[in-house]
Amino acid sequence: MLDNIRSAFNVGSIFRTSEAARVARLELCGITPYPPNPRLERTALGTSWNVEWRHWIRTSDALADLRAAGVEIWALEVADSAVSLRTLQAPSTLALVFGHETIGVSPEVVRAADRVVQIPLHGRKNSLNVATAYGITVFEVLRQWGY
Repeated sequence: MLDNIRSAFNVGSIFRTSEAARVARLELCGITPYPPNPRLERTALGTSWNVEWRHWIRTSDALADLRAAGVEIWALEVADSAVSLRTLQAPSTLALVFGHETIGVSPEVVRAADRVVQIPLHGRKNSLNVATAYGITVFEVLRQWGY
């Protein structure tokens, strides 16, 4: 789930990573660009045709839909309450929420998440580019699932 990501280039990169990881579906929320979009396609390289996606005006509606389907929701966010992604076992049905490039996942979405998780970082900066963080997180979940 992409919560108000502003860059079409980041979203295109996420489509490309999603196709490589065989992600079931992307939930594109709020201002997040969605196909057809020429800037998105510059980094998606045609993968937006191979990855299922839905656009939601409100992230809360996407959350409600996933909750009704019994999906566990983890928000990736730098926060005091966040748990290292490495210390958790990903459930078999999982939605990962990634947020806006500078302000992160919206506070109401963080509050609604079942868990707040973070990637352990060792440098001076405390965050990564959202498309990079997406790739690391998705492939860590796949590793945990044995793929």
